[in-house]
Amino acid sequence: MGERPLSIIKGPPLAEEQGIGALTLHGWLREVCDAGGDAEALVFHEAGARISWSYADLWDRANAVARALIACGTGKGTRVGVLMTNRPEFLSAVWGTALAGGVATTINTFSTAAELEYMLQASGVSVLLMERRVLRKDFAAMLGEIEPAVLAARPGELAATRLPFLRHVAAVGEDAAQSGGMIEDWDTFLARGAATPQALVDAAGAAIAPADPGVLFFSSGSTAKPKGILSAHRAVALQLWRWRKFYGTGSDARTWSANGFFFSGNFGMAIGGTLTAGGALVLQPTFQPEEALDLMAAERATMALAWPHQWAQLAAAPNWDSVDLSAMKYVDPGHVFGKHPTISTTWDEPMSAYGNTETFTISSIYPSGTSREERAGSSGKPQPGMTFKIVDPLSGATVPVGERGEIAVKGATLMLGYIGVPLDETLDAEGFFATGDGGYVDAEGRLFWEGRLNDIIKTGGANVSPLEIDETIRRCPGVKLNQTVGVSDELLGEMVVTAVVPHDGHAIDEDMVRSFARETLASYKVPRRVLFFAEDDLKTTGSAKIKTADLRALVAKRLSEEA
Repeated sequence: MGERPLSIIKGPPLAEEQGIGALTLHGWLREVCDAGGDAEALVFHEAGARISWSYADLWDRANAVARALIACGTGKGTRVGVLMTNRPEFLSAVWGTALAGGVATTINTFSTAAELEYMLQASGVSVLLMERRVLRKDFAAMLGEIEPAVLAARPGELAATRLPFLRHVAAVGEDAAQSGGMIEDWDTFLARGAATPQALVDAAGAAIAPADPGVLFFSSGSTAKPKGILSAHRAVALQLWRWRKFYGTGSDARTWSANGFFFSGNFGMAIGGTLTAGGALVLQPTFQPEEALDLMAAERATMALAWPHQWAQLAAAPNWDSVDLSAMKYVDPGHVFGKHPTISTTWDEPMSAYGNTETFTISSIYPSGTSREERAGSSGKPQPGMTFKIVDPLSGATVPVGERGEIAVKGATLMLGYIGVPLDETLDAEGFFATGDGGYVDAEGRLFWEGRLNDIIKTGGANVSPLEIDETIRRCPGVKLNQTVGVSDELLGEMVVTAVVPHDGHAIDEDMVRSFARETLASYKVPRRVLFFAEDDLKTTGSAKIKTADLRALVAKRLSEEA
């Protein structure tokens, strides 16, 4: 018997990929806007008004932002902060930055003052384009807390040691004109570009290459501080073109989403999957379940993008049974949303996928319509230009096919690096990025992701993926939200425990959940304990992911109290 081959799988050559256009952000926008013309690109409801932009409008609005940025003194590579929810100006700000040659730096609107200060300092933005208010947050006031001089300085004249690079701030939305100090309202900011020739914008865009830095996104994980992830234009453009292919969307895509475009996943899924196909975005700035359903119905949305806990909240909304969602097409019929009584669809959601912000979303996938036999429970096959290997987490040595280890990746969409961190401290000697995720590859070249390495539960000598358990229990009647962790146990090493948030008004207990899980899961995977919590008890990251470390500590505390 010969030695087993090593766990290295590669996608097709990038040059052979079909359906890919320009590989810069401004090039992508030019192509989709030329194709879309007067068709609706986005719709947004604010203060009782329906705001609609055509593709031609989107192009014009982005160029207006670019002219204003150039008038503010931005140049090639200048970082421009975009602190907004999903609203039209988010798109014009990001692509206006690209047209002006800058680097769009998206900032999470869930940020605390301390997080915002860190991200502004770490990124070194010279212009900040922001939404004045988001729910209870007043970002003008928050900036004033970070640096009081912001509320006293004149536009362009800030000289503050805490924000040494910041020169201009423009605000959109409620009370933007009353922000004070150096913060200009949106119309005043745009007026700065009145004297900037369009030819200068065109020349700035033409000077940008696919390999140049295009965007700076911050991670939303549970680390102490978010990591600034710098990506090239090519990486982002490739994914924007690809999401149409992943989803199989057409010009009939009308995509609702309230999840921030400052998350790379939603940026690619919603914007790429919709605008690349010639469809329209149905924007909701913050997630409000009842309002979301009414918006989907009113705008005849054909696609909806949400996090798992949001689907449960939509199904629990008071208008769930009465709302007309019959326009929905790009919804999986096996999904809770696809089971709405007015929805009839055969679309297949491409759930066999794996990606990170470091690869600007998907690096392996099976697109919509792939048979279950081919998917085989995997996370798909590598995208063109991408290579994976599975390594021993301690030695870094590549393991044989079928053996579990840490997923490492490199290729066309891999980040340029973390800001402030030398690249040789991030990549190995072969240029691979070690993801911190556990998994394996099979002989057919498929990748299998099993979760974060430090989340995999070792119980009774077996490795258990909490993802598999959570997927099963999420289908249990009465379960609104759930997550599984391993806690220390003298006998088993780790005990499998699932935390559950029940739907309001549902009678559900530990035995019911365990019995439901036992119908599908092997006995060693069935949670030994099921604990119930209020939703507010479960701390989340900015992307609404439950923090595993905090949950593990909370579960351990509850168990010790019961002992």
